[in-house]
Amino acid sequence: MKYNILGYLIGEGFSNVFKNKKSTGASLIIMCATMIIFGVFLILGENINHFVDQVKSEQGFQVFIKTDATQEEIDAVGEQIRAIDGVNTADFVSKEDALNSMRERLKDTKGVLDGFDVEQFKASYMVTVTDLNNSKDIQNQILQIENVVKITSSDETVSTLIGLANGIRIVTGVILLLLVVISIFIIANTIKLTVHARRKEISIMKYVGATNGFIRWPFIVEGMIIGIVASLISIVIVGGAYNILANQLVNADFMQIMNASLVSLQDMLSSIIFVYMLLGIGIGVLGSVISMRKYLKV
Repeated sequence: MKYNILGYLIGEGFSNVFKNKKSTGASLIIMCATMIIFGVFLILGENINHFVDQVKSEQGFQVFIKTDATQEEIDAVGEQIRAIDGVNTADFVSKEDALNSMRERLKDTKGVLDGFDVEQFKASYMVTVTDLNNSKDIQNQILQIENVVKITSSDETVSTLIGLANGIRIVTGVILLLLVVISIFIIANTIKLTVHARRKEISIMKYVGATNGFIRWPFIVEGMIIGIVASLISIVIVGGAYNILANQLVNADFMQIMNASLVSLQDMLSSIIFVYMLLGIGIGVLGSVISMRKYLKV
């Protein structure tokens, strides 16, 4: 008996979808547009977060050592740096490496270094940390180590990137909220047309004792179906477009110069499917419930 009731409710939901082809089509178009726009911001946010994580993992600071420090003292500084909690790597940069690096930076004007002796350069350690939020504390601890002269870092650059990523998260959240409200409104009005057309039938059903839940469920199923179909269409469009774009960008010159990479579609696919299905079903159900309130006196 329960199986027959469930089959009836689901069947009615599917029937409602096909009975109102124009309104269903309009709802699908609006929901697809909503989800595609959100998908663009979602993918953009994921890639910016990925880029920030790349920069954070490679970003560090340089610890300079006194020019007259012996090799044993230099090695001791490296051991003490690596022993600090939160330090990820500490790579030694010799005086010769420092001179060669300066020559590479100066390129055509590297001749100005001809009068410089390698001993005028300081040995150093390039240090990366596991969490940039602890960078300042770690730098302060390193400055207490004997034979450490100074530290140079690019914390402001990383902070700017992190701020940009946080800003995009906020913008994405606000846009999602607005698009969800718009979609719920569209779905509610679409299903309301169906409910209005069947208002006499609903009145008769209530008169003979049908519960609000029994009357409501076919319309909820209708909203869920619209949401699921819109989600599937949006996933195919967004996923396909991103896959094509990512394949073109991955070999672009500026991406190779920046040594940056994009998040692969496979890495994001499960998240996209989950978010889209949650949005589609959630919006469909909410729209259906809202559209029924007037007629069920909830």
